[in-house]
This record gives sequence, structure tokens and C-alpha cells, in this order.
Amino acid sequence: MVKTALITGASSGIGLELARIHASNGDNLVLVSRNKKKLLELKNSLEKELKISVFVISKDLSLVNSAKEIYDEVKKQKISVDYLINNAGIGSFGEFNKGDWEVDSRMIQLNVTSLTYFCKLFLRDMVKRENGKIMNVASIAGFQPGPLMAVYFATKAYVLHFSEAIGNEVKIRGVSVTALCPGPTESGFESTAGMGNSILFKGKKLPSSKDVALYGYHAMMKGKAVAVHGWMNRLLINMSRFVPRWLVVKIARKTVEKS
Repeated sequence: MVKTALITGASSGIGLELARIHASNGDNLVLVSRNKKKLLELKNSLEKELKISVFVISKDLSLVNSAKEIYDEVKKQKISVDYLINNAGIGSFGEFNKGDWEVDSRMIQLNVTSLTYFCKLFLRDMVKRENGKIMNVASIAGFQPGPLMAVYFATKAYVLHFSEAIGNEVKIRGVSVTALCPGPTESGFESTAGMGNSILFKGKKLPSSKDVALYGYHAMMKGKAVAVHGWMNRLLINMSRFVPRWLVVKIARKTVEKS
């Protein structure tokens, strides 16, 4: 039986690669992004090449009730979602007290509220069927506080802990929840977040979006609760457990400061 994956932030980066991976495995797709032109280009390409069905929804998930509107549209189309992938997210760089509240508010709405609402809506259907998988894209940023990106790091900590908690609740109902935690990745995130010149990104050879997407896909299919991409990232987050909190915060700031 053909399955369907709903992927947010599907027009670029990790979301785009996840769409290609699911399509190559014969899954139909519901692709969500603000960029309708890119979604339609991707739809035409995948349908022509892989003979699958792709339904696109152009929506800004930083707007209140956007998750419910998408859910209602999916139900109207009589589409059953087997894989929910909450990939859409934004970040911003700078001291919290100097930043724009509108940017912070949009980030919380997109990274936290819409993601949570999507899980609430689609998880109920999955639990009824006793089948389904969710992948929420968190970050290694979720394992520590992040000066100069305070709100972003905090939203990813929420995604990580929320995913682990609900995954525990629904495991016995045949549903799995995976928190994918990439490190710095070639995805375009650094430019939109204003981090192109940060120590994390500048001059670094980073894993590709495709590498991270493949890792996340296999982790989700195995039902893994937390999937940290890259051995160095796994080493770093485990080392932080044995370091004083004040030093963890200091190191986190150093890694995101601009060179």
C-alpha cells in the first residue's frame, strides 16, 4: 500500500532532500512551504520522474492557525498522512535585548507552536490507526543554551524534549516520534539566520542536506527517539554533560560568534 509523507519546509535544504528520498521510495507527498513556485517545480519534477502523487500547499507556518488550515486541507483532500515531518524552522543572530520582537515571535510560532499543533492534529489520527511516524527536526543546539541565538536554541530544546516525551506516550500505540538533531549543515540556514560569518559556518566543510536527510530518514524508519547526525556532534553533546554549566554556555557563545 502506498504511503504519504507530509513535509514542511520542503522547498529547500533538508526538507527538499527528504521529499526526494520519500519519493524515491515510492511515497506520495504533501509538501508545505511559503515558496509556491519552488514547490510546483519540485512537484512536476518528482511526478514526472517517479510517477508518484504530490500535493502542494503554500503556507506561512509562522502565522497563527496555519497548521490547522493545512490539516483541514489535507482532510478535505482525503489524504491519510503516514509520515509527518516537521522540518520548517528559522533562526536569528544577535543579542536578545537588541533584537526585533516580531522576529522572535515568528520564530516561536514556527519552530514551536505550529510544530506542536501539527503533532496534536496528526498524532490523533495515527494513534487511531495504531500506525505512523513523526520526525521533528531539532538541532544539537537543543542540548545547551545559546547566547547570541537565545530564542533559537531554546526552541530547539523544546522540540527535542517535546518529541522524546510524546514519543514515550505513543510508543505502545504503534507510533514513533524521532527528534533529528543535525549540527551545522549546508542548507541555506546560515544565510537566512545571518550566521554566514560565524565560527560555526565560515570556512568549514559541512555535511550536505542530503547526508543529514538520509540519516534522519533511516532513523525515523527505525523508530529511533533521538538521532544526532555526525560522530563529532555526538561526542560534543555527551562531553557537555561533564562540564560546568557556566563553561557550556561560554563555549556555546564562542562557537556562534562571528569571526
